Amino acid sequence: MATLVTQRFGSRAALDTALAERLGQAIAAAGPSAIMLSGGHTPLTAYRTLGARRPAHDDRLHILFSDERYVPSDSEASNYRQARPLLDALALAPQSLLRVRTELPLGEAAADYERSLEALLKSGVPIGLGLLGLGADGHTASLFSAADLARARGHLVVAVHRPDGMSAVSVTPQLLAHVQAVLFVVAGEDKGDALRGLEAQDPSLTAWLAVQSCPAVELWFSLD
Repeated sequence: MATLVTQRFGSRAALDTALAERLGQAIAAAGPSAIMLSGGHTPLTAYRTLGARRPAHDDRLHILFSDERYVPSDSEASNYRQARPLLDALALAPQSLLRVRTELPLGEAAADYERSLEALLKSGVPIGLGLLGLGADGHTASLFSAADLARARGHLVVAVHRPDGMSAVSVTPQLLAHVQAVLFVVAGEDKGDALRGLEAQDPSLTAWLAVQSCPAVELWFSLD
């Protein structure tokens, strides 16, 4: 069972600075490695900060995503588009940037992403750091319910119909179990109930259930 290490930051700015530093260290790691980025608004300042620095990295670095809304890649709602300031600065080879190809039909997009992640794992490239968000309803990535978790069994990736009516493609607990350090990054007073549930390791909270098999789980948060 996973253990949880929690760190509270006194301000959103302090959280942003710490996340940029942690992510920068992961990017600078020598040797083949992979980093999982999360969507949402919380990590965007860190992505932009690092993008402006144009961080040096090993040419065997890979980037993947925790989830992606099923929207065009140039949509404002796209996690890929939101991360572009960092991705453009890294200028990875196409085969090293693992994104959900939302130009495909939803089921094909999920299957294509799963094949990419299977190939990454089979290659032996370690996923050293994986970022996750936390919704006010207790979801993480695009895993919203026990039903999503049940459908995810036996898969690295699952297609999801979100409560807001959108569709998405999400990694699963099986993929998260391969991440050496999972880091929840959370900001905002509206996340208070979900944060308390995660800190208490509430067995009914979807986000906590999703990381049960992870070797290391951290929670960084600010209520600003």
